[in-house]
Formats: sequence, C-alpha cells, structure tokens
Amino acid sequence: MAVNADKTHLWKEDIRLSVDYYNRWFLHSAPEAYRVTRSKTTQQVQAVFKITSNLTNIRHEILLQNPSILPILRMATVPPLARDRLIGLAGVTPALVKRMEIDQSLPPRMDLGMLKANLLKICAVIEELLDRDICIWLDSNVEPGTAEVERAATIIADRLCGSVADPIIRNAQEKRQLAILKDWLEKRGYVYLNHDTGISIKTMQPGTFSFRVSVPVQLSTGDRKVNIPVDVVVMPFGAKKGKLPLLIEAKSAGDYTNTNKRRKEEAIKIYQLRETYGDDIRFILFLCGYFDSGYLGYEAAEGIDWVWEHRVDDLASFGVAQ
Repeated sequence: MAVNADKTHLWKEDIRLSVDYYNRWFLHSAPEAYRVTRSKTTQQVQAVFKITSNLTNIRHEILLQNPSILPILRMATVPPLARDRLIGLAGVTPALVKRMEIDQSLPPRMDLGMLKANLLKICAVIEELLDRDICIWLDSNVEPGTAEVERAATIIADRLCGSVADPIIRNAQEKRQLAILKDWLEKRGYVYLNHDTGISIKTMQPGTFSFRVSVPVQLSTGDRKVNIPVDVVVMPFGAKKGKLPLLIEAKSAGDYTNTNKRRKEEAIKIYQLRETYGDDIRFILFLCGYFDSGYLGYEAAEGIDWVWEHRVDDLASFGVAQ
C-alpha cells in the first residue's frame, strides 16, 4: 500500500511546504556552505601561487607534477576559460584536459613527447590570457605584497566556486538530508554500518543501515552486471532471512526545471532493480525542494513512493520503525 504516491489530494500542500522548507534552508545555510568552500578553495589557489611563483613561472613540468591545478589556472585568465574553450584555443586532446581535471592525473598511455607538447600549448594559452588586472605584479618586476596575493587568490577562488555553485549547494543539501535520516534511524535503535566494509544488501542484519551502498543490477541487454549507487539502505528490525532492505534515494532541488529533467533517472533505477531482484524490492525517494505534481505523477506511475523531508516520520509507514 502506498504511503504518499496515492495521496494526490495532499500533493499541492506538500509541494508548497517542501518549497518553503528548502527555501528556509537555502537562506540560512547555503551562504555558509559557499563561504566554507570558498575559504578552502582560496587556500588551494594560494598553494598554486606558491608553486608557480605567483603565476610568473607556469611551466609544463609543474603541470606534469600537479595536473589537478589546471582548473585554478583556467580561472586566473581573462576571461576565465571554460574547459572546452581551453581545449579549442590550445589545440590539445580533450581526453588530456578532462583527465587532468576530473581524475587529477595524466593519461598513462600518452607518449611523453606528445604529453609535453600538449602541456606546453596549455601553458602558452594560460600565460597569454592571465588576468593582469587582479595579478597586478605580472607587468612589473616588483614582488607582490601579501595583501595583493590574498586579494587575487580570493577573486580566483570566487570564480572557481561560482562555476560550480550548484554542486556546492547540492553537496551541502545531501549531507544535511543524510544527517537527518541518520538521526531519525539511530533514535529508533538502528546501527550505522560504514559502507567501506563491503556492505551487501543480501547479508545486512536487521536493525542496521548504511549510506552510499553499491547495489549490483543485471542489465537487460545481456549478462553483464553493473553497480548502481543507492544513498541509504535500511534493513528493518524483525526482517526475515532473505528479505531485502529498504532502499532510499535522497533528492533535493532548488527549481522545478532540474527535477523534471532528472525524473527518468529514478525510473531507470527502479526498472533495473526489479529486473534483478523482483517486484518485492522497495525503493523510495526522500524529497526536499521543488518537486511539482508532474514529477510526482511520473514517479507514482513508475511505482515509486516517497517521504517528504518536512514530514520525515512518514518513514515509519515503510516498516522501519521499531
């Protein structure tokens, strides 16, 4: 029996309450999350300043040893360079730049001579476009003062954080949602299991839960299996041997547009889970923010139920209360 998916008469009010709930959190906590990230990023920028002699010595050898600094160097230019723009201007392979930024490493199979040539091109573009309005020492032989360096580092950090503002907010919101679920479960006697210990949904003991568990599913295209991440896995008290835990996906959204773009993700996930574990698998959403009736109707049609964060006690209706 559904808990919220079939209560269409409550959707409108729940949507309003959820939006208000998210907005209160955003106004209270999002600026602080951004400030904390900016402070850490400023320290990272200052570290890059140190190894590049305040951006006066950008050499390919430095990128060889520190590939992860490339995003900071991109934000030190005018205009700040998007990743694809740098690839186009430098005429380098996209795989190299993406490897440096996403994996923070270098392609292991790339010929050293080709790697050096590509890095030299990247350095040349960055040196040519460095922002001399904020790094005012670049056009003089005068050593910059501490205040000048800190000011430039803060501006570059702001640019970098601005380019990833949405992920910063999403990460902060996800942490908060998981903390709320952890508190709710532990108050009812559940024991948290570290996911690093190799959690399996088939061997979890009753009265335990874990976060970010990899769940293997069978692909319909063949015999191949893949792991899909699940935010929260809860094995209820009193669960009989062989029973599968409750799977929970934490979802938050600051606008309606993104939710409607992402709603198919859950549908694909539940389809894969049912194909692998049968129709008895239970997969629900933990929602906070801008989820409209279109989104809710789509998920309900796929057989997916949910708990609103502003009414977290609804979790008890899914059989996890002791």
